[in-house]
Amino acid sequence: MKKTVYLIIMFLTLIQISASGQKRKEVRNVKADTISLDSLEYELTIIDPGFETWLVTQPSKEFHSQLFYEQRNHQYVTEWNQRYLSGRGRGSYDSYIDYQYGTEYGLDLNYKLYYYFRYFEQTNRVRLINSGR
Repeated sequence: MKKTVYLIIMFLTLIQISASGQKRKEVRNVKADTISLDSLEYELTIIDPGFETWLVTQPSKEFHSQLFYEQRNHQYVTEWNQRYLSGRGRGSYDSYIDYQYGTEYGLDLNYKLYYYFRYFEQTNRVRLINSGR
């Protein structure tokens, strides 16, 4: 009888060990799948209600190269953030823009950001950068 109880306990222990090993393995697979499927996406949210209507009157995103948009956005963001941090134009520059030059944001985001700055300049009658216009 002792041998039978001992064998049953050993059998249950082996089942429990093997089941917990499978659970660990499954968790690792899920984590690996999540990492491999995870990709960075950036989103630009513009709250100004007139912007989208204004944007459709502008040239298409292919009018300039992505490099052009990135270079101008870098200049615009630098000036915008300086004005925000210094308090110049209180209320106009109500947020800090976290735009890292050299980060791949894609053509769509760079296009929209560039034209938002142009829209802002036009509607507020200010010049953020000297762009040769």
